[in-house]
Amino acid sequence: MSVQPTIKRVTVPEIRARKGGEPIVSLTAYHAHTARYIDPYVDFLLVGDSLGMVMYGMESTLGVTLDMMIAHGAAVMRGTEHALVVVDMPFGSYEESREIAFRNAVRVIKETGCTAVKIEGGARIADTIHYLNERGIPVMAHIGLTPQSVQVMGGFKTQGRDMAEWAAIEADAKAVAEAGAFAVVLEGMAEPLAAKITREIDIPTIGIGASPMCDGQILVLEDMLGLSPKPPKFVKEFGSLGAQIAGAAEAYAREVRSRAFPAVENTYSMKKAK
Repeated sequence: MSVQPTIKRVTVPEIRARKGGEPIVSLTAYHAHTARYIDPYVDFLLVGDSLGMVMYGMESTLGVTLDMMIAHGAAVMRGTEHALVVVDMPFGSYEESREIAFRNAVRVIKETGCTAVKIEGGARIADTIHYLNERGIPVMAHIGLTPQSVQVMGGFKTQGRDMAEWAAIEADAKAVAEAGAFAVVLEGMAEPLAAKITREIDIPTIGIGASPMCDGQILVLEDMLGLSPKPPKFVKEFGSLGAQIAGAAEAYAREVRSRAFPAVENTYSMKKAK
């Protein structure tokens, strides 16, 4: 009798140990089916609050709820068996106090089965990261361009273009690393600054619109596949599924309207007649 090998899911210590080693591969995922396709090729999947824009057509991530993140996180977990799964903590679910952050993070872990959560912010949120980590919840940090702070930042602007900004962002990176984050996303950051931070801190940096010298990279899956109407300038499209979907829909519409759509045997009616 043959024995099927057990697939081992990537762990937090394994991601942490990749600092300075083989680049870490990551994508976002929001539902089971696409997660199943990409699971074998990535080290971790992020159930990002970007789902607000990608899945729900929102203008920003601010309208995303904890229940939405839990529902999508659980779906991604059902579609994966290899990648470590990280779920974003949405706006308003962790800022008020570290105790509320812990309570909400526990919900995420229990109700989705994911391994870790991601929290935006640097030095201001370091105490919360430490509090969660000490209580058994692994945290991935996120600094630079933080979409949940887009109103304060005045839009989606690259961070660190002016060297006067560097000290504060470097301090954020050091603060989250010292607080116990096992990795940190650097988003929308000038390459020289991102590369400098990667050299300076001892946890992996995951770039998105930052330096290729980061310890890993992450992209929004729909951006990578050509499904987003306005992908960021830094995104390389590895597919053109948007055009393919539109083409398939057009072909289907033509067949239906010309009555050329193939007939399907009504199996239920035949069985009932017998």
